[in-house]
Amino acid sequence: MKIIALLLGALIALGIAAHGQDKPETPKLPDDVVMLRNLPYGTGGGRPLTMHLLKPKKPLRQYAPVIVFIHGGAWYEGGKDDGLSHLTRFVQRGYIGATIDYRLTGEAIFPAQIEDCKCAIRYLRAHSVEYGLDPDHIGVWGESAGGHLAALLGVSLNDKSLEGKGGLEKYSSRVQAVVDCYGPTDLLKIGRYPSEIKHDAADSAESRLIGGPIQENKDKAIKASPITYVGKDSPPFLILHGDKDPIVPLNQSELLASALKKAKIEVTFYVVKGGGHGFGGPEIDAMIASFFDKHLIKEKVERPQTSEPKL
Repeated sequence: MKIIALLLGALIALGIAAHGQDKPETPKLPDDVVMLRNLPYGTGGGRPLTMHLLKPKKPLRQYAPVIVFIHGGAWYEGGKDDGLSHLTRFVQRGYIGATIDYRLTGEAIFPAQIEDCKCAIRYLRAHSVEYGLDPDHIGVWGESAGGHLAALLGVSLNDKSLEGKGGLEKYSSRVQAVVDCYGPTDLLKIGRYPSEIKHDAADSAESRLIGGPIQENKDKAIKASPITYVGKDSPPFLILHGDKDPIVPLNQSELLASALKKAKIEVTFYVVKGGGHGFGGPEIDAMIASFFDKHLIKEKVERPQTSEPKL
């Protein structure tokens, strides 16, 4: 009986991990930040999708700008708790923050991941009055796989095939600013540059994302690449990448920055000298804060008009 109980416990744990659910212990938040936990924002693959919403205990604005954080983890691990520490300092300054779960590759292949992210944006926009957020000033921020999804959210606003059927399809999934930290941007080219990862291999994270080897599924790889969708309607971007990144080659961010500039989109591309696959510090924090402040904060925000969908 003990062996059966242990096996059942292991299976339950694996099931939780596969769905990207919360870790057993949620990071403690400051007293001036309020968290609405596990809000169902839509459905994916027939199951509920959830987010955490962080709000200042004493709002500084009637309708606050929003930052949505998308976690990394090679599209097959991680969860919405991973973004809480990133957003806390912004919420203390008057923002509303959201961290979201999305279907991981152990559950579904692309485009499930971006469909879920777009559904989360639509949910926030549809519930803007209820949560006191500004539906016209929503920014998105992601790292690694989350950076890929954040970038894809920003540039694919005109591609209806990536919207999915998770709910609230009449609302827009448009975002007004993107922070992409070392995210893959061109899956067909990612394997051409030095890396500790064989990205074109059948078992790479990118291949698992699209359901087969990258170079044998070029159409799928193109559809999953943010660079495919860059156009004149793309929002402003801040792209950060370490020049010593051993996982995602620096060239991936160089390609996206170049495409955005060619489309005449405002883009700031910052190379972190000596930075690996993950970095931080006061200079990086200040750069991200300055970018979001510039593009998301309005001195006065009138009551959002959400009686009709914003398309």
